[in-house]
Amino acid sequence: MRAPTASAQVDRFVHDRLPPREQWPQLHYELPELQLPPSFNLVAELLDRAPERGWGARPMLRSPRLTLTYAQAREQVDRICRVLVDDFGLMPGNRVLLRGGNSIAMALAWLAVVKTGGVAVATMPLLRARELGDIIDKAQPTLALCDDRLGEELELARRDRPVLREVVRFNAPGVAGSLESRAAQRSGEFTACPTSADDISMLAFTSGTTGKPKAAVHTHRDVLAACEAWPRHVLRATPDDIVVGSPPLAFTFGLGGLLVFPMWAGASVYFPDAPYTPESLVRTINEVGATICYTAPTFYRQAAPFARELGVGRLRISVSAGEGLPDATRQLWKEASGIEMLDGIGATEMFHIFISSAGDQVRRGAVGKVVPGYTARVVDDEGKEVPRGTVGKLAVVGPTGCKYLEEPRQADYVRDGWNYPGDAFVQDADGYFFYQARADDMIITAGYNVGGPEVEDALLKHPAVAECGVIGKPDDDRGMIVKAFCVLKAGHAGDAAMVKALQDHVKATIAPFKYPREIEFVAALPRTETGKLQRFKLRQQA
Repeated sequence: MRAPTASAQVDRFVHDRLPPREQWPQLHYELPELQLPPSFNLVAELLDRAPERGWGARPMLRSPRLTLTYAQAREQVDRICRVLVDDFGLMPGNRVLLRGGNSIAMALAWLAVVKTGGVAVATMPLLRARELGDIIDKAQPTLALCDDRLGEELELARRDRPVLREVVRFNAPGVAGSLESRAAQRSGEFTACPTSADDISMLAFTSGTTGKPKAAVHTHRDVLAACEAWPRHVLRATPDDIVVGSPPLAFTFGLGGLLVFPMWAGASVYFPDAPYTPESLVRTINEVGATICYTAPTFYRQAAPFARELGVGRLRISVSAGEGLPDATRQLWKEASGIEMLDGIGATEMFHIFISSAGDQVRRGAVGKVVPGYTARVVDDEGKEVPRGTVGKLAVVGPTGCKYLEEPRQADYVRDGWNYPGDAFVQDADGYFFYQARADDMIITAGYNVGGPEVEDALLKHPAVAECGVIGKPDDDRGMIVKAFCVLKAGHAGDAAMVKALQDHVKATIAPFKYPREIEFVAALPRTETGKLQRFKLRQQA
């Protein structure tokens, strides 16, 4: 492990609450591109150096009414930095809560916090006061930057939390005291805080698929190292790319895909005025000439009819992550768009994708191979690698890894230096990884192992099924039974005849013992704001 260099963060709150060193993951930097300097500021590296890479005059951030070049974005970020430091006395290491949807203003605010040496704590737009209160309690931010349309819940959350002293609104250019009006009065020059590579850039709160969210800590080195892994070796974006997508900037899938990775490549990002619907995403792809799209499998499935009807213009890469990609969804999107999905598995704790394949490297049913810079294996409960073709738990090491903020669950995620994202996989003889389920979602029924996602994939191949979620339900005779929750397409009745039709369909598609012995029809499935299915809620419901 590298010796730490001198920190610029005088506020040691996060540093003092990192896990004990013996609980840290191994961090590997063997590849030449991962030999990063001991001191740098992430935003200075990605934004301030854009002109010397020839990108100063190229578009960086786009919206329906505004386009900012890299040089213009830097000027706006520097003005916001001056506001943070001069108006609010922000010190390196202070946490700043960010609340907003995907917009140019939200992106500029995040970059400014990190450039000043602050710790960005971005939050999902749909979070309510109780959830925001939990984040404030954990991160102890003194300042919040909040979209003008999203202030009500934050104000409720801070009523009995005096630590959050100031809330500044953005996306409110004509309002006195707003971030835009303050920034307009400042000069456009700010020297980036001379952070150590191991200083903290952000706290990323997990999306809550398994319950109460945890705060994952990422340094300046972590984020830049992530840029040198999957984006360099698999995505391979270019300065001519225009990126669109639905994942929130408060989610590391969105932060990487829709801000940090495009900046690393000199590309540009388009942010719409309103959250995407499946139809508006496809229309936007065509209208703005988007070439790269990020969203979750469910969104691609819902967007496929519009892609078939309207085409996808110049789109060349469709990135799927955030939850398991059913092969039925991959093939549906490929048939509708002509594009082979670029699947990937990552984790908030790891910052982004660490297993993935693109183009002619895609193997049907597989997520892909391990991304250069990372090492992954499938292991048993003792951490020993299992034979190829055997179901086990995924373990990963690389240039990023899990460091929770003051969290007893650190010891569950990192064991003997390896990260355990909590997924069950099979690896084949050629090194391809096949997702089975979340490790705690494996269904053991009458001695057989059944992966919920495999049953979901089979159900999704039936023309009546729009969405589905599969869980194990406790059963006295079999230990567990396979239970499915299905959302049907319009015009189909959720009756006993449909139950039998779906059961027979699954028996004919995969091994018959995997069929759902119970099927419940529901109007909607519980999902996080990032689109992930919350199976723990289905288990509670069952």
